[in-house]
Amino acid sequence: MSDMKAEPRACDEAITLAFSVLGKRWNGMILGVLGSGSASFVGLRKAVRGISDTVLSERLSGLAEAGLVRRVVAEGPPVSVTYELTAAGADIVPAIQALAAWATRNLQPLP
Repeated sequence: MSDMKAEPRACDEAITLAFSVLGKRWNGMILGVLGSGSASFVGLRKAVRGISDTVLSERLSGLAEAGLVRRVVAEGPPVSVTYELTAAGADIVPAIQALAAWATRNLQPLP
């Protein structure tokens, strides 16, 4: 055995950055829903059960700031607003789907 102490392994910076966005509650679910196509605020709220309007609004703003979601305003009347994935947002969808498949195979459903 060596007398050298093992250095703790540092988490990869890219993984840290990814989970700073994806690790926030609801973000993965919002991205997963938008992976199937654009949606209105109400459509997202219905699809992501349990999320409040305030939190959904905050998460959409954060995802837009991260460059993953785009807010699209169609002039009216009536004015309509939908949300869709950017190219960067669409790039994460296969990873979210793979994570969902892994969870189905390996984790127990929540009570």
